[in-house]
Amino acid sequence: MKVVFLCQRVPYPPDRGDRITTWHFLQHLLAQGNALRVGCLAEEDRDATGVSELRARGCVVEAPRIDRRLRRLASLRGLLTAEALTLPFFRVAALRARVERWLRDDPPDLIYVYSSGMAQYARAEGPWARVMHFAELDSDKWRQFAAAARSPLARWVYAREARRLLAFERAVARAFDASVVVSEVERALFVERIPGVVPHVLRNGVDVERFASRGDATREPHTAVFTGVMDYAPNVQGVLWFVQECWPALRAGFRDARLLVVGANPVAAIRALHGREGIEVTGRVPETQPYFDRACVAIAPLHLARGVQNKVLEALCMGLPVVVTAMAAQGIGTPPAGCVAIADEVDATTAAVRHWFADPPAAREAGARAAAWVREHFRWQQMYADLDRIVAAALDHRRGAAPRPAAGLSD
Repeated sequence: MKVVFLCQRVPYPPDRGDRITTWHFLQHLLAQGNALRVGCLAEEDRDATGVSELRARGCVVEAPRIDRRLRRLASLRGLLTAEALTLPFFRVAALRARVERWLRDDPPDLIYVYSSGMAQYARAEGPWARVMHFAELDSDKWRQFAAAARSPLARWVYAREARRLLAFERAVARAFDASVVVSEVERALFVERIPGVVPHVLRNGVDVERFASRGDATREPHTAVFTGVMDYAPNVQGVLWFVQECWPALRAGFRDARLLVVGANPVAAIRALHGREGIEVTGRVPETQPYFDRACVAIAPLHLARGVQNKVLEALCMGLPVVVTAMAAQGIGTPPAGCVAIADEVDATTAAVRHWFADPPAAREAGARAAAWVREHFRWQQMYADLDRIVAAALDHRRGAAPRPAAGLSD
């Protein structure tokens, strides 16, 4: 089968949420012997290595380099054209020309689009089946930003983006052969916001062999860890909130308490935390597993969140209990009791972390149960089976056959 795969970022290395998912799905499609053409956008120098890796595995790749600051300026065109600002941000002439050439000169059997901003490259009708992998509705993220914004101008811009992007998402979902979200929570929201389309559910997976704890020898009983790209606004807001509101009380109770903030591209406000009150800010690291293995508990204090948080699943797989907001926990299902503490407010978050700091053996026992649960329910192989069913349903729909049942969560 010939596949055109479109995604925002070069899908290698798998070191952040969207890259993790796209990399694993690409590997699976390649392993089946499909011919892949990948259209994406390069944002940094190291993306050249990612493109080389994809080409070495047999992919044809078009990945024009972009400057995100210039793309933000380009996105303002949306104010003149009444479209969502997301669309001109991701609209790059070189990529559009290449995709049009692919579709014209050698039409694929399938176009697989990851993230709604890339769907504009696949609006053309043709003999191909089209799958739109929303993961989550990006429009609802902008709705959350609008609700949290303090500036009237920011509130207006975010609310406008939520409305305009939802209109685009509706058009795409109704035109494509299959839509995909990441959890049952997202499916319920999708059906509410885009009536008439019932999406498939395709969960994120975890590389359970890679995210396996090396044991308790390096565990620090009063250390918490947060992982995530540290120029992403919800991550920045969550860490700053935790440090300002919860960390002083935890340090007062545990003088050796440490907080590891692990992730690439920390903004100035995050870098300023390094070395203060037991806080370590790492920047980009080759792998996060050693930092999980130093900690007693992981935190995900995200008050703006959608979909499934890979950082939560990876922490659980590494044998850590997790303290997480309700927003950040909504897509992970039902972990074993006592492994995940859901806390949104300062007192509840502080108390949950304090509980694990005060009882490291209980933290280890809860973490062991969490790791076993992730290994049972979130192996990538289970997600690949769901992906195969979704692709088959889209191909059937395009051929005019009766659609297959929507793929739900794996048992």
